[in-house]
Amino acid sequence: MNSKIYDVLIIGAGVTGTMIARELSKYCLDVAILDKNNDAGDASSSSNSAIIHSGYDPEPGTLKAKFNVLGNAKYPKLVEELDVPFNQCGSLTIAVEDEQLPILKELAERSKINGVEVKLLSKEEVIAMEPNINPEVKGALFAPTAGIIDPFNLVVHAMENAIDNGVTFLRSHEVLDIKKQDEIYLVKTNKGDLFSRIVINAAGVKSDKIAMMVEDIDWAITPRKGEYYVLDHYAEGLVNHTIFPLPSKKGKGVLVSMTTSGNYIVGPSSELADPDDLSTDSETLANIKKAATLMVPSIPFKETIRVFSGLRATCTRHDFIIEYAKSDNHFINVAGIESPGFVSSPAIAEYVVETLIRPLITLKSNTKYNPCIKKYHRMFYLSDEEKLNIIKENPEYGQMVCNCEHISLGEINDALSRSCPPVSIKGMKRRTRAGYGRCQGGFCQPRALLIMARHYGVSPKDIPLAEDGSYIIDHEVKEVE
Repeated sequence: MNSKIYDVLIIGAGVTGTMIARELSKYCLDVAILDKNNDAGDASSSSNSAIIHSGYDPEPGTLKAKFNVLGNAKYPKLVEELDVPFNQCGSLTIAVEDEQLPILKELAERSKINGVEVKLLSKEEVIAMEPNINPEVKGALFAPTAGIIDPFNLVVHAMENAIDNGVTFLRSHEVLDIKKQDEIYLVKTNKGDLFSRIVINAAGVKSDKIAMMVEDIDWAITPRKGEYYVLDHYAEGLVNHTIFPLPSKKGKGVLVSMTTSGNYIVGPSSELADPDDLSTDSETLANIKKAATLMVPSIPFKETIRVFSGLRATCTRHDFIIEYAKSDNHFINVAGIESPGFVSSPAIAEYVVETLIRPLITLKSNTKYNPCIKKYHRMFYLSDEEKLNIIKENPEYGQMVCNCEHISLGEINDALSRSCPPVSIKGMKRRTRAGYGRCQGGFCQPRALLIMARHYGVSPKDIPLAEDGSYIIDHEVKEVE
């Protein structure tokens, strides 16, 4: 049994948990972050719209509004430090009926209250910016500070940076119970007992279950599922910005957006779901298609390469929960972090550390703290000259593993050499995009599997597809070289 006492233990390695871990790594503290899955960002943080929202939409005065705007301002510097693909392309919220124009004006007024730069556009201005938009469009609200990001790699790179600065990452640790003993929290997990002076609950759709291990609560999480289409990066210019309909009580609605990898994403739906339900269904997908084509009629759904779903941690309070437990200020709930939670996460992390943790424990600056990670070589985005220079230094960058996405052996091995490496095919796919192309891993997955097996010194049948136990190979017929 591990009897070590951590200063801070974070439950949940999604975007909020990893951002808090990174923020805490600025100080001389013994910090651990655990997750029930075998990777960081393995749930809601990697299955979302990948949008950095501007902040015009949240109800003024809410935590959502406050941290959305503060978080958005941090992203240009943050993505530079963490070497994450990001494009501040802006968003257009469109009206397709005359009756919707007053709502756009209301959103523009809300934007002023939230402190967000926006501009109301005429029909002609919208069509000039988006030639493929519905020609019946009446107007739009343009938010230039909105952007698109690689969501999974933001989480993984934040985790990598936190680990590089001294944080411990405990994978595949599921919390079973929490008890307070003589000013120390005992956190029981499936891998043994953990001890900490402060516990932060950032467990996403399970955060209410974690909170109830400590005390009765007056809020609950009702998971809401969103289903999506992903289209191949077949051509540029389908849309040049993120296109939104007018928001509703269910959320921001079905969007159409490019991604940082050159694909297009369409979705999400919004329906109540079981906290473990990640299924998709034809009826819901058909409704998404119908809603999306009202905005962009020419979407080539024949170019779909996959569909997926993700869960949002919708809270019955209809706002973020970022506060001490009623019974003890050494247990901190960071819950209900649904949209705009992703963009809000760095600002939430700063608030948690500076406002909630600083009064509890001495925060001495970590003089060795480095906010930056080592840069990644992404061959797909480089010029021919840049590629040749890298290949001269390391020929592995000239050996293709994934032809669809142009991912090299050098990129695969680089991911494996990091402080937060992939331990599954899914983890490798998300870090490098090997397997994200048109063939969806049909050709590159076997090779990636062998590379990972050799790196870890195990049989290929011991490398899981995703979670522990989700193996690709049941048994070996013969040895493969």
